[in-house]
Amino acid sequence: MKANILIVGVGGQGTLLASRVLGALAEIEGSDCKLSEVHGMSQRGGSVVTHVKIAPEVMSPIVGVGDADVILAFEELEALRYINYLKKGGTVVVNTQRILPMPVITGARSYPEDILDELNGAAGKVIALDALAIAEKVGELRSVNVVMLGALAAHLGVPFEKIDAALKAAVKPKLYDINRRALECGYNAREDI
Repeated sequence: MKANILIVGVGGQGTLLASRVLGALAEIEGSDCKLSEVHGMSQRGGSVVTHVKIAPEVMSPIVGVGDADVILAFEELEALRYINYLKKGGTVVVNTQRILPMPVITGARSYPEDILDELNGAAGKVIALDALAIAEKVGELRSVNVVMLGALAAHLGVPFEKIDAALKAAVKPKLYDINRRALECGYNAREDI
């Protein structure tokens, strides 16, 4: 497997867990993987970015501007904020959930209404799903990140058994069952988009 993936979201959405699952997947596949986590204001709901590079040999953990094969976005505005990292013809896998940043909450700015249109104009392919609604059906709102990982794995053509094994390696045993359901729902939901 070879992929440059930029995971973007808001603090508390689980970008770090998502990167650990992808690291475990790379190990299962016998690939090298480097991760670089940029926390930003993660404790306060700020922007969070994680760089994931998977290849037979990875020299640097940073995904450069215009180098991402995929942007995995847990929130719409964060996808738009980092779209310049996507390579020409790349894919954006985006959760349609909107988490309002402080300037929008205070009324200083408004939340853009046409984000998916802008993403469609900039990306080769956009896979958009309401991962929050899927996580709610699973019974664990905090599993949005795992739903999104399922959609990403399906897009990349990763067999479900491999991404499931990576999930099992990355989460605590007591959290595995609920997260496996979220992973499976995300993996299958991607087919309906």
